[in-house]
Amino acid sequence: MNPWLQKLQLVMSGKAQGAQAMLAPLVVVFVLALMVLPLPAFVLDIFFTFNIATALMVMMVAATMLRPLDFAAFPSVLLLTTLLRLSLNVASTRVVLMNGHTGTGAAGRVIESFGHFLIGGNFAVGLIVFAILVVINFVVITKGSERIAEVSARFTLDAMPGKQMAIDADLSAGLIDDKEAKRRRKEVGEEAEFHGSMDGASKFVRGDAIAGILILFINIIGGFIIGVAQHDMSAGDAASSYVLLAVGDALVAQIPGLLISVASAMVVSRVGKDQDVGQQIMGQMFANPKVIGIAAGIIGLLGVIPGMPSLVFLPIAGGLGYSAWRMFEKQEAARNAPKPVEKPADAPNPNGEASWEDLQPVDTLGLEVGYRLIQLVDKDRGGDLLNRIKGVRRKFAQEVGFLPPSVHIKDNLELRPSFYRITLRGAVVGEGEVFPGMLMAINPGHVTNPIQGASAVDPAFGLPAVWVEERQRDAAQMAGYTVVDPSTVVATHLSHLMQLHAAKLLGRVETQQLVEHVTKLAPKLIEDVVPKMVGIATLQKVLQLLLEEGVHIRDMRSIIETMAEQAAMTPGVVNDPAELSRRIRVGLAPAIVQQIYGPVRELDVIAIEPDLERLLTQALTGANGPMLDPGVADHLTRQAADASQRQENLGHPACLLVPDSIRPMVARLLKRAAPRLKVLGHSEIPETHSIRIGTLIGGHA
Repeated sequence: MNPWLQKLQLVMSGKAQGAQAMLAPLVVVFVLALMVLPLPAFVLDIFFTFNIATALMVMMVAATMLRPLDFAAFPSVLLLTTLLRLSLNVASTRVVLMNGHTGTGAAGRVIESFGHFLIGGNFAVGLIVFAILVVINFVVITKGSERIAEVSARFTLDAMPGKQMAIDADLSAGLIDDKEAKRRRKEVGEEAEFHGSMDGASKFVRGDAIAGILILFINIIGGFIIGVAQHDMSAGDAASSYVLLAVGDALVAQIPGLLISVASAMVVSRVGKDQDVGQQIMGQMFANPKVIGIAAGIIGLLGVIPGMPSLVFLPIAGGLGYSAWRMFEKQEAARNAPKPVEKPADAPNPNGEASWEDLQPVDTLGLEVGYRLIQLVDKDRGGDLLNRIKGVRRKFAQEVGFLPPSVHIKDNLELRPSFYRITLRGAVVGEGEVFPGMLMAINPGHVTNPIQGASAVDPAFGLPAVWVEERQRDAAQMAGYTVVDPSTVVATHLSHLMQLHAAKLLGRVETQQLVEHVTKLAPKLIEDVVPKMVGIATLQKVLQLLLEEGVHIRDMRSIIETMAEQAAMTPGVVNDPAELSRRIRVGLAPAIVQQIYGPVRELDVIAIEPDLERLLTQALTGANGPMLDPGVADHLTRQAADASQRQENLGHPACLLVPDSIRPMVARLLKRAAPRLKVLGHSEIPETHSIRIGTLIGGHA
């Protein structure tokens, strides 16, 4: 494309954006100008028609939106439409009072038509119709929508912390990525701002209704006085002309106001995000043939009562009954339709000879579910567990550093209906129970207000929880609970177990795939080190030793470079994966410390009392191998578990600092008693960080 044309397009697009940015202020200035500038009757007709069309469009948008945020501009639209109606009222009042003595067409054809067509030219009827419209708008619709907006704003603000915690829980479990988490947080914030704005904007509708009443009476009284005193009209002529114009003007403004009030009520009373209002009404009110059939029967009985208008009741009853019968027939046909039975392609032939296909391999990572949980993995029934598991694997790969094996899901009739079981190479590593259609409200530890429901325990982290119904979601979130659905419970449990057993998930196949992936990024480095200096088996063992202690292997480039450096300095080290992993840990020290503590520079650690530390060093580094007294080992594990719990209660990471020579043995010894306790050696503390001993382990066994 010609560069001059590109520049012209950029300039034009920038001007268009600037014009859009100035649109709202210009509209406000223009609307306010209507209050002070005299307008001819024809221009008033145009603006009154535009006002009615705008109100209709606003109501249609409110009726077809799927969620309130789809019409986030509604509070501003409500302000502008209210301002437009009031400005037109002022402009029409000026015309009515100045030219009302000339006849009912003084203020334009629209007002005259409303005065004659809707109320038949009878201002008394017009006053009654206007009063009824005001009652409908002010007392019924506006009052109800104002209350709903107020309650929705309060509930939305109270539920914000729980929603934010649920987003953080999904992000930690790998169910969503950072972009999705940011989008959800932004949506939660916008939702709170929207309901807060609607709480205040609903007062516009209420004030508009009150202003309509006052303007009507001002026009009637002022017009009557002007007609009699200034234009020497009789009382009857003044009432016939001015009052009719005032009522027509009020109706012209009140009908769009009523439409806007209905739109406001639709927006604040919106429930659900999958269907618009029309689809919800049709799907929920006219989907049950029993309901329609009962209504048809009652209407039919009323129709046969003597004195009732049978010609009206009986046809309506017949139409409803026919609709119910047709709907029932369709549902029965769908229910009784034969379902095709598909034979699995790999199903064994029961009459054939045994073959190697009969031998099924053991799944590296498996998920077995009871028959009630099949719906969680069935997309046709709204199950999203498969997508959540994909998110868990993606999050694991991003954090830990390698792609875990696929999760093989199958139903197990031996399990209880609502139970599930997670297996690793055929062995059960975790199980739990979830209830489809309900929600788990997890107590993070600071909730004091109990909530009604079935008591439970979060299977991933052992936190107290309660199973609640969907309608209790908002109440639970306002109480401080983290509310998650059954699929999230299972996916979070799976994610936690994958983190714990990361070393066992790294098999030879995964190691080879990891090497091939790194080869694409640094081909020369891999060619020089693997397998020339370090074999695949040694590399796998080194990575497993790192993963066993929770060290992520995302930085494979640094790991391979450290291996090459150590192999060149000490050739024999390549035959000792334990020593090689220890030296790699020193190279990865900044990343390991940041993984545990984050970006802080002062590290709050747990230390061992010097006498006990010397005893452990002598026992674990003796010439005859590690020989630790069982009593000392039991004493150390108990105190380490207590110290770890104290650190976590204070909000600090649980990390024990010991001499390098005994770090691997102490880490293995304490892994079972304090699984969340990290053990660091002195050489693994970067020079840029300082340490502070928060807890000291010591005393006598």
